[in-house]
Amino acid sequence: MDRDAYKELMLFKQKYPGSVTWFRLKKHCEIIDKHLNPNETIQFCIAGQLDNDNLSFFNTGVLALTSERIIIAQNRLLVGYKFSSITPDLFNDLQVSTGLIWGNLTIDTLKEKVHMSNLAKSSLPEIETQITMFMQEAKKQYARRDED
Repeated sequence: MDRDAYKELMLFKQKYPGSVTWFRLKKHCEIIDKHLNPNETIQFCIAGQLDNDNLSFFNTGVLALTSERIIIAQNRLLVGYKFSSITPDLFNDLQVSTGLIWGNLTIDTLKEKVHMSNLAKSSLPEIETQITMFMQEAKKQYARRDED
């Protein structure tokens, strides 16, 4: 079983080189790999700035869509890391917006909003499709489980 977030992220970076991401991508991906559940697999990975500001260039983080949830990870420069997990039952909505050069992604959950900015505009349709299709299927599973 391939559990390497960095390989998945490099596929995204090769396909969409216009996203603003800086060094330490491997460190961010190591956090994702560390927090994967035993049977969980990575389906899609993206990197961008973890904020809603297109002028921010030093807040890089990685978002991974797995077989069970969305994981957001950021290795801090000096000490520690930041990790978030969004399960399908907490997912509310996804918003995609574009600017002059880059695009932004906002994931609305029951508890918070997660922003990722400075994404290549050409990557936004694929990101939206991947996340939306996963969440639609996963929410059906949650609905079936609630009925039982």
